[in-house]
Amino acid sequence: MMLVAFLYQAHRRRENQICGTNNTFKDSKIVVVPEFLENRSNNTNSSSDLRSIQNYDDALNKGYSTLSVEKPEQDIIVSKNGMFSSGFFKVGDNAFSFGIWFTTTRPASQTTVVWTANRDQPVNGKRSTISLSHSGNLALLDAGQFQTWSSETESFLPTQLRLSDDGNLVLEDSEGDILWQSFDFPTDTLLPGQFLTRSTQLVSSRTESNRSSGFYKLSFNDDNVLSLLYDGPDVSSSYWPPPWESSWQAGRFTYNSSRIAVLDSLGCFTSSDEYTVRTSDYGAVLPRRLTLDHDGNLRVYSQDLASERWYASWQAILDGCSIHGVCGANSVCSFDHRKGRKCSCVPGYKVKNQSDWSYGCESMFAATTCNESEFTFLEMNHAEFYGYDKNYTPNSTFTGCETLCSNDCECKGFQYSYDEASGCFKCYTKTQLLNGENSPRVAGIVTYLKVFKTKSFPAMYGEFFIRDSVCSVEIPREYLKKHVSRFLIFFLWFSAAIGVLEIACIFIVYLLIKSHRGSRIDQHGYQLATVGFRKFSYSELKKATKGFSQEIGRGAGGTVYKALLSDQGIAAVKKLNYAKQGESEFLTEVSIIGRLNHMNLIQMWGYCAEGKHRLLVYEFMKNGSLADNLSSNTLDWSKRYNIALGTARGLAYLHEECLEWILHCDIKPQNILLDSNFQPKVADFGLSKLLNRDDLNNSPNFSMIRGTRGYMAPEWVFNLAITSKVDVYSYGIVLLEMITGKNPTADVQAINGDEQYNGRLVTWVRQKKRESATWVEQIMDSAVGSNYDKNKMEILARVALDCIEEDKDGRPTMSQVVEMLQSHDCDASGVA
Repeated sequence: MMLVAFLYQAHRRRENQICGTNNTFKDSKIVVVPEFLENRSNNTNSSSDLRSIQNYDDALNKGYSTLSVEKPEQDIIVSKNGMFSSGFFKVGDNAFSFGIWFTTTRPASQTTVVWTANRDQPVNGKRSTISLSHSGNLALLDAGQFQTWSSETESFLPTQLRLSDDGNLVLEDSEGDILWQSFDFPTDTLLPGQFLTRSTQLVSSRTESNRSSGFYKLSFNDDNVLSLLYDGPDVSSSYWPPPWESSWQAGRFTYNSSRIAVLDSLGCFTSSDEYTVRTSDYGAVLPRRLTLDHDGNLRVYSQDLASERWYASWQAILDGCSIHGVCGANSVCSFDHRKGRKCSCVPGYKVKNQSDWSYGCESMFAATTCNESEFTFLEMNHAEFYGYDKNYTPNSTFTGCETLCSNDCECKGFQYSYDEASGCFKCYTKTQLLNGENSPRVAGIVTYLKVFKTKSFPAMYGEFFIRDSVCSVEIPREYLKKHVSRFLIFFLWFSAAIGVLEIACIFIVYLLIKSHRGSRIDQHGYQLATVGFRKFSYSELKKATKGFSQEIGRGAGGTVYKALLSDQGIAAVKKLNYAKQGESEFLTEVSIIGRLNHMNLIQMWGYCAEGKHRLLVYEFMKNGSLADNLSSNTLDWSKRYNIALGTARGLAYLHEECLEWILHCDIKPQNILLDSNFQPKVADFGLSKLLNRDDLNNSPNFSMIRGTRGYMAPEWVFNLAITSKVDVYSYGIVLLEMITGKNPTADVQAINGDEQYNGRLVTWVRQKKRESATWVEQIMDSAVGSNYDKNKMEILARVALDCIEEDKDGRPTMSQVVEMLQSHDCDASGVA
């Protein structure tokens, strides 16, 4: 499966309290810690149970493949780590849904589903498919005829659907743009790293066996508070946080607008209303899920890696009877430690549906009159019915409360209780008997039920335990074969054959025309069109650059101009010098940049390959190049340190994280660009060398010396093996230039009292290091001034000297450079 696993998009913002700390977080990304994946792969018992993952397709490609309901064991998509599977699963008799589930779960008969596309519209077990159309739309067809669900997407680019290692099913195009993802449309479960936002909600299943939408919802209410809601067929009410408490009493923060909640893989669930909890096994990296169960309780489940069984490691509500709607109307919920939660109809009522108590109870008697003389009140000890009070009367007498209910035809009973806080009795008359509860929490509360005087009621009325309905969902659809005459069948086949013949002729003519015009077609243009960038016309770029009049940079490979594109986006257009190997540089730069994706590498937006013109369109860097800023004295010590670290990260990505091995070969201040926040981006890949990772141990074959005088490693001069260490050497020279503010190609003069020394930059710095303990202060650029972090500048200088060792084996790798700079940065800031 080739779909990109994504961390949730950077525009998702959250303001909340991190588990276990007092720090607030903004604009941060939740990272799902994947250590348990490695543990699982090393566990031979669990890995042997995976369902021959390598035999399954790993992607659904645009216009080429479908998944069939008739082959549920074969037509599935599996994440690369083997933890998640996606496909069809059975939900009833001849009823299937398309969704995502954990691949390994015990017992195997209990599929742990985490997302469902068509939970309320199951499809037929015959001829139903899900496919990715040529238009880029992912569609689920019932019996091959009726579309029951789709992603509602459209793309003209190559598109793929794949399942990422975090359980996110992602549909994306060839440019990496996400068109649709299951994380944006949760059903009843959140996975670690998946966000619950203002526009999403969790909806419980109807019962344990019926996966259709139930009555319970988890979402943010109008006060920005994460809450649980019972949304039944007749009434709706919120029950968590406790409705009798204000938001501040429940420890919630209402003054926020982010509305976001997330569970991490360590077992911390946190929300923007400052609700933060930890699971009982917090700290262990385990497969986890946050599920709104069919009983209305919100729970975090963790999976034991050894047994692969799930267990509840946290739940929101301890007293299950306080959940609204569990027993329906005219009933009371009570909890038995041996038998669990049970429901009972109040006297004079009978259960509507023994298999589903959410329908509640109905009266056994038809009321024919509203005469108060025909009614009396039956005492129900330790029973409370929350909400739906028609009248509330403080400091009331029992007789007054009784009379108030007797005179009201709509009153079904009243609650009369003593409030210790106020020191008075309170009266509540009820128009509906909902949310009935008998538990220690309501001990001492008495409800008086309005009943007929002429009817007798047993002292103990019947009790019924909650039973989960085992629903068998059957789709009563019949696909009848209509009688068609043989003549009509022959005519249809004949028409189809004529159509195929016509298409074949058109295709042959097209090939002949293409072959005839092949020499006049811009072959490079067709080759580069497959990269996925936008192709600009020369006239369009000429207009955008005002006739190439706004020059912002110049080099041996070409000149860079500022441009205002038709969509009002500001870009940098590099016009290659065609006579100076511009064609070669053009093809090299486009092919390399097409493989790169890193925040510290320049992003290319498009190109122009028209006639002899070769132009590249980049994102515009507001602050120009590092060389420009060094000469203008706009960089303080902290900006220089951050630029050094960011540049190192970009080069480490080129050397060690790309699918191919990329040498830049021309690292210098002119090729390090700075955005509006002075974050560096490595640019200009015209001299880069792209190599296969399988040939890393062989000496790359370079047809010419590459680089700029003063920044080139000794290997180029002495014809030694060229490795990534040539970029490390150039990077070290750049660091020295950033520290000293002096050009490495010119003679420098250091003044220390009456002493003067002339020589190359590297020699001068090494001399100062040998001669003085304060050598860093003596080489520092005077433009920085004296207000700088001496420790950071010294580590930067030492890293620079390590990078410019004559012997390439004595130089660190760029990832080691990043490590050194980052560790020092953390030590200096006190962060572990």
